[in-house]
Amino acid sequence: MPIMPDHWIRRMATDHGMIEPFVENQKREGVISYGLSSFGYDARAADEFKVFTNVDNAVVDPKAFSETGFVTRTGPVCIIPPNSFVLTSTIEYFRIPRDVLVICLGKSTYARCGLIVNVTPLEPEWEGQVTIEISNTTPLPARVYANEGICQFLFLKGESAPEVSYADRAGKYMGQRGVALPRL
Repeated sequence: MPIMPDHWIRRMATDHGMIEPFVENQKREGVISYGLSSFGYDARAADEFKVFTNVDNAVVDPKAFSETGFVTRTGPVCIIPPNSFVLTSTIEYFRIPRDVLVICLGKSTYARCGLIVNVTPLEPEWEGQVTIEISNTTPLPARVYANEGICQFLFLKGESAPEVSYADRAGKYMGQRGVALPRL
């Protein structure tokens, strides 16, 4: 599985709508970088954040998810409480080709502050805005900035297309916009 370079990502984004909106050059002046890199694409965090809290003694259950376990905040900055996490989404909308699998890694700037980004792989023919989980592993409150880089996506091209893609099996997170909460 080769990792795809900048010129392939650019072509797929501009000619086939793989990433919208697409930023062709790394933007880094005074912000956490985002845009096209040598072998990946650094996506931006949207300005909506779902901050997990235990105000109502909620239990996080992926089979019976309740929205009482978080508060929604919108703005240019989100404060993640100590030892907690938030959900946000990418500004960018992705359309993954049938023969590609996409892996996401957190930005080193956030990792060096104890913030860990988690995203499951983007499967062949999945599309949508990506829901991102950001964990604050520190005992201190931590800031996350909207409209700036949050993670990097790496595009791996398969030897051939799979027999069944995410679209073929009508995956439950297909076409999501904004933060998509757990679904069973």
